[in-house]
Amino acid sequence: MSGEQRIEHARLLYERAVFGGDADALGIAQRELDGVEADLALARGRILHARFLEDGNEDPHELALFERAAQLYQLLGDVRGEAEALFWVGTFHQVVRRDNDGAVPPLTRSYELAAQAGDKLTLSYAVRHLGFADMAAGAGSRAREKLEESVRLRREIGFSAGVAAGLLALAYLTAEEGQRDDVMALVEEAGAVAEACDAQGVLRWVEEARMQL
Repeated sequence: MSGEQRIEHARLLYERAVFGGDADALGIAQRELDGVEADLALARGRILHARFLEDGNEDPHELALFERAAQLYQLLGDVRGEAEALFWVGTFHQVVRRDNDGAVPPLTRSYELAAQAGDKLTLSYAVRHLGFADMAAGAGSRAREKLEESVRLRREIGFSAGVAAGLLALAYLTAEEGQRDDVMALVEEAGAVAEACDAQGVLRWVEEARMQL
């Protein structure tokens, strides 16, 4: 049910409660609106994160929006939604605050919940960023396992742009390990995958990797 449909349903439930005397309708309406609020908070938080990636300025509302979404999804018993919101909580700490210690707990919980919900997309994001945390900690072998798992999950669901991005992450990790030939093979594969799905943003990252690596 879309947000608009849930709001309309809440209106009808209000009428049922007020005019029909059905007190139980109020609780149902509240849950409908909590779901709308959670979706909206998550969407707003993502937009603020995109702005941070564009200009590098932290918005003080971003973390609160993701945390509110996670709280509401948990109250609603929406495991998939909670997993996604917690991924963004972790990403905020890791990317905006550069705080891997703060990022790992919500990312780990996101991974667990996404696995429970069978949400391979969120699973691929959570494990990817856990891999970044391992890279920052100098745990290359653990990082490789996680980054490879992310790429595998993305291949399974046909998320080609994400596959290309994942291959680039593996290229940077491989560069840290000094395996030059393998690095360029990964970069070229990432470029081919990105070009095939017209992922222009990833293609820019590929060009940057070619110059840097």
